[in-house]
Amino acid sequence: MNVTLRQLSAFVAVAETGSFTLAAERLFITQSALSGLIKELEASLGLRLFDRSTRRLRLSDTARELYPQIEKILHDLDGVVSEVGNLKALQRGSVRVAVPQLLACTLLPELMAGFRAQHPGVHLRLVDCAVESVMARVFSGEVDIGIGPERETNSDIAADRLFCMPFMAVMPPGHVLARRRTLQWHDLSGQSLITLQGQFTDLLVSDVGEAARGLHKEAFMQVTFMTTALALARAGLGITLCMPYARSLVEQFGLVMRPVGDPVVERSFWIFTRRGRAPSPAAQGFRTFLEERLMDGRAGSA
Repeated sequence: MNVTLRQLSAFVAVAETGSFTLAAERLFITQSALSGLIKELEASLGLRLFDRSTRRLRLSDTARELYPQIEKILHDLDGVVSEVGNLKALQRGSVRVAVPQLLACTLLPELMAGFRAQHPGVHLRLVDCAVESVMARVFSGEVDIGIGPERETNSDIAADRLFCMPFMAVMPPGHVLARRRTLQWHDLSGQSLITLQGQFTDLLVSDVGEAARGLHKEAFMQVTFMTTALALARAGLGITLCMPYARSLVEQFGLVMRPVGDPVVERSFWIFTRRGRAPSPAAQGFRTFLEERLMDGRAGSA
């Protein structure tokens, strides 16, 4: 049996208008083409659908029973097509995003608010987690997109650079180094440094290179979350390092930021997705929004 949507549409149009002429006009086809569709449908079903006479056209008893079901099929299909249109136009949909805690409480909320202002029908869900578990959330399918600092990926994860920012030294405003507008890495020699556990400290010392000779890694106080590092810095227990996008949080802790150079050490942040998995229109739309806002260097002021 080879029944087409055109045949079903022709049947419903004739049933509703009671006329081949009016049904053909509704469908913008010739009357002969309409008649051909009805004949094809009757042949496929092996049923006579209309009782014809010189004066009137009416549904056969069998067609009268089939009509509500066929009309529902076409109505449901219209609903599916309409929903696809809504999804493509970002009038509906959902996006799940995994980000480290610091991004989750500084940069991402404002970006999410900006996207929602443009697409209020799209539901955004933020999954805040440890840096090292961002890609795991993407791999498991728990989220559509992951955002975080550069990490080694596997063959199932696609990574594209989103933005790049330099490290800033963070300290209380009364700290002796806060009097300077810019700092050098050797200025931090002898200072108590508060850094994050994991790859953060190892990569930092590696990237600073020769300028890190005066920084004693074994004396670093390493913590899990940046909020902990900021609280320790506020208590006068040391200096910490973070990205410019965290300025609003740094200021909430009553601390100040100073750029550190010679060399300028930058950290790249990437967007992670699952290879071979087509993104939904909403996820692709949010990704495009992030790229437009962040790849032009406005991450610190977003």
